[in-house]
Amino acid sequence: MNRIEHIGIAVKDMDISCNLYEKLLGSFCYKKEEVTSEGVLTAFFKTGLNKIELLTPTSAESPIAKFLERKGEGIHHIAFDVADILTEMARLKAEGFVLLNEVPKRGADNKLVCFVHPKSTNGVLVELCQEIR
Repeated sequence: MNRIEHIGIAVKDMDISCNLYEKLLGSFCYKKEEVTSEGVLTAFFKTGLNKIELLTPTSAESPIAKFLERKGEGIHHIAFDVADILTEMARLKAEGFVLLNEVPKRGADNKLVCFVHPKSTNGVLVELCQEIR
């Protein structure tokens, strides 16, 4: 794993939350994107070398909608940039981690992604991200 790619934060209202994070970070949202396969709308912020991703559900069946019902707003996941997502997935699987998807899928911000089950990472949902070249 190269570095932390972003921190994902689940929110109920994207407009209110974007306004709040613009004030908090002193920077504007640089990208909003809907990921239809996940039923989520994302908004990205940069602060220095770091990124924050806000996530809000676009349907009641979305994993983010279920997260918000169970836990409320807050940190949803931490994402790590990887050079080769397939190699990293194989390495983690061999180490005994449970992956939530068998093959990488297209995520937001021009990334291939795979999630690691929080039960195998002390309760933290981990996302692997590889830039699509």
